[in-house]
Amino acid sequence: MSASGVDAFLEMQAAERGAALNTIRAYTRDLADMDAALHARGMTPLTAGESDLRDYLSGLARQGLAARTQARRLSCLKQYFLFLAREGMRPDNPAALLEAPRLDAPLPRFLSEPEVTELLAACVPEPDATPARGRRLMVAKAALEMLYASGLRISELLSLPRRAVDAAPGMMLVRGKGGRERMVPMSARARAAARALMALDAGRESPYLFPGRSARQPMTRQGFDRILHDVALRAGLDPQRLSPHVLRHSFATHLLAHGADLRALQVLLGHADIATTQIYTHVMLDRLRDAVAQHHPLAQQHD
Repeated sequence: MSASGVDAFLEMQAAERGAALNTIRAYTRDLADMDAALHARGMTPLTAGESDLRDYLSGLARQGLAARTQARRLSCLKQYFLFLAREGMRPDNPAALLEAPRLDAPLPRFLSEPEVTELLAACVPEPDATPARGRRLMVAKAALEMLYASGLRISELLSLPRRAVDAAPGMMLVRGKGGRERMVPMSARARAAARALMALDAGRESPYLFPGRSARQPMTRQGFDRILHDVALRAGLDPQRLSPHVLRHSFATHLLAHGADLRALQVLLGHADIATTQIYTHVMLDRLRDAVAQHHPLAQQHD
């Protein structure tokens, strides 16, 4: 597919936009699928027109692909054909006017504040817990305190170096998507839990705050999921309701419910676009209704 500029496009995504490996792999599959479909019609990405791409996308719908998958494919095609046009490999962009299927944006799942409290309380080991059990719960305590206090993505949490805890008081430097760095708050409770884990793990000599089986590697997502599953059961919560992203959603939802600003939340979460943060506005509806009822000059008047 290199003759169609795919290799150069993928290199640009990785080098200039900092696309993750999984994103590059998804784009590779998507473009290979499109290339095969166009080839069957006697076309290539350099000769296909808008109608050819519409037919390809319609075929995805007939295959039963979910609307979200179709939208992801279209996003890839739009970026790819824009790249071809900008590089002079095509005189036009046949994907420019293509529209994605409508998506019903699901509301983010989150825990209630009492449920978060129960979850953190479940990280306290029993007096007769084995050293291995005690450390496992200490890992859970530090991770959950930091996820809930800072709104971190799980990838950001597990890649944290030990030195992150020693940053400016109350703040922590995090490297997020695309290599973008941002400062996030770190509560006193989260810092204390992290320092307790660091003290326990001092002999491991790992550069990571959450080391894996090998001290030179961070804990895997799968390893953390198992810990989270166990803590959910200890707290009496359905493990299916709990994930690192649910804790991130809980962080955002609870902040907004207590009056946080949406723009500030965007910065804290590391969202490049405010539209991504707006999925949390559902929690603001009651507060907005109350504000109108209390402060609008006509709210207290009756017919």
